[in-house]
Amino acid sequence: MTEPLPPSTTIPAAKAFNLLDNTDLEKLLAAHQSQLTALPLSATPLDRAVIQLDIASDLLALQRRSEAWQQARQCFEVFVTQHAWQPAVESCDVIYQCEQADAIVALAQGVWLAVSFPIQPQTSVALLQHIIDETPPNADGAAVAAVVAHYIAELRSTPEQRESLMFLTTQMIAQVAKNHSQITSQSQLDFWMERLQLNDPAIFLPRMSKVIDALVEGQWWFDRDRLRRQLPA
Repeated sequence: MTEPLPPSTTIPAAKAFNLLDNTDLEKLLAAHQSQLTALPLSATPLDRAVIQLDIASDLLALQRRSEAWQQARQCFEVFVTQHAWQPAVESCDVIYQCEQADAIVALAQGVWLAVSFPIQPQTSVALLQHIIDETPPNADGAAVAAVVAHYIAELRSTPEQRESLMFLTTQMIAQVAKNHSQITSQSQLDFWMERLQLNDPAIFLPRMSKVIDALVEGQWWFDRDRLRRQLPA
C-alpha cells in the first residue's frame, strides 16, 4: 500500500454524457434506434442487445429512467445467455442508475459478475465504488469493497492502466478508512487493514460474497452454480 491519499473525484460510469446537452442526446438516441432498426434479419440476439444497451444508456442520460430500465433489463438476459460478461455488467450498472425498486439487487449481481469474470478492471472498480456509496461509513462492507477494487486493479490492469487505476483504488481505500475509523496516517492504515483482515484475498473475497448475498436477498437473476462452472481457470 502507498500513503493514504485525498479522496478521489467520482469514478466514471460506463457511459459519460456530461458534455452533451439534451438535443445532442436525442440525436444520439435516434441514431442508435435507427441502427437497431437497420439490422438485418441475420443479426444475432447479441448484435441487437449491444445496440439496445447503447439505447438504454441514452435514455438514462435523458432521465427517461423507466424506459432505460426496460431496455437494460432485456439486454442483461441476452448477455448472460451469450456469456457476454462485460456488457452484462454494464447493463447492471445502467439498471442500478435507473433507481428503480431493484437497483441494489442489480448492482450486487453486477458486482458478482465483475469480480468473478475477467472483465475490464475500470468497470469492476466503478461498480465497487457504487457499493461503497451505498454502504454506511461505519460498516465493514465498504472497506471490503474498496480492498477488492484495489485487488482487481492490481490483478487485471494492463501496464498502461496500472498506475492510474491503482492510484484511484488507493484513494478509495484511504477515503473509506477515514470514514470508517478516522484513519489519517500510513501506520494507522496498516493497523486498520490488519485488524479488519483486509490483506488476504482468501479472507476478503469470501467476505465480499457475503456482502453481495446480503444485498441481493435471494433475488438472483441467474444460476450462480452454473456460471461458476464456466469460470476461466
